[in-house]
Amino acid sequence: MRAGIIDSHCDALLKLWEQPERNYVNSPDIDANLERLLAGNVRIQLFAIFVEPFIKQDQKFQVVLEQIDIFFEKVLKASPKIKHIKRWSDLNELKDHELGAILTLEGVDAIGDDVTKLSILHQLGVLSVGLTWNQANLCADGVGEARGAGLSTLGKEVVRLNNRNNVLTDVSHLSIKGFWDVMELAICPIASHSNARQICDHPRNLYNDQISELIKKDGYIGLVFCPDFVTTGSATIKDLLLHVDHMCSLGGERHIGFGSDFDGISEYIDRLEHSGQYQNLVEELDKHYSTEQVQRFLYGNFKQLTKRIV
Repeated sequence: MRAGIIDSHCDALLKLWEQPERNYVNSPDIDANLERLLAGNVRIQLFAIFVEPFIKQDQKFQVVLEQIDIFFEKVLKASPKIKHIKRWSDLNELKDHELGAILTLEGVDAIGDDVTKLSILHQLGVLSVGLTWNQANLCADGVGEARGAGLSTLGKEVVRLNNRNNVLTDVSHLSIKGFWDVMELAICPIASHSNARQICDHPRNLYNDQISELIKKDGYIGLVFCPDFVTTGSATIKDLLLHVDHMCSLGGERHIGFGSDFDGISEYIDRLEHSGQYQNLVEELDKHYSTEQVQRFLYGNFKQLTKRIV
């Protein structure tokens, strides 16, 4: 039996925060609910903490804490099968029947200029941190900020703190200049949910030189299932595989995986509409790649990344 799948990005915590009455186990409104993760053979799911831009600054850190509380009270308590991965070495202790759950932070807006707050989040188990969403904050500009600035002094301090605490630095959503600033500093950079810009010219996707630099830095790229990042118009699994092919052509065979962005998207790739349909992707991968290659994409490449920072 296959080892399972690692998904490097979902927004289930945001949905649970927005509508607390939702049941994480089987709510049809949650793409990455427990039943669907198990049906899709997802072995490890990274759960993003994301604070909507309209939340007032003085309330943002409270929202972060509320989503962490949801993670502990609704996700981890949903089943004894779910195990909190608090440090990368915990991956080695995961049993065959268990599902690993990892906290990540999508944008550091909530910490303001207080890195102590980020340190607290590290201690609570946040193992990957993206500096921005699409807009600017005190650390960097996002891809949606016309100015296109890179990392501030504070942003560079955040990357260094991630390095010291064995936390990944996520470049998805960063401005181009911010991306290159992170490449100079980060020990373990990733793009948790980004595709290839040469295949689909969307600002959230990565140019060839960015993909090559992540490969050179021994990083990781999680291909995202948002149709707008895959192709123009409706998207199929075969369209997604064009991004796999392209990144492999740049040398990324040992550096790519999948970061679905389930629960953060409202449109879907055909036959890939929630975590329970992951096997449709696996079947298509099996038609084009060897068993060893498919295992790398689904699981092995991400796990290999984490071995460097245990």
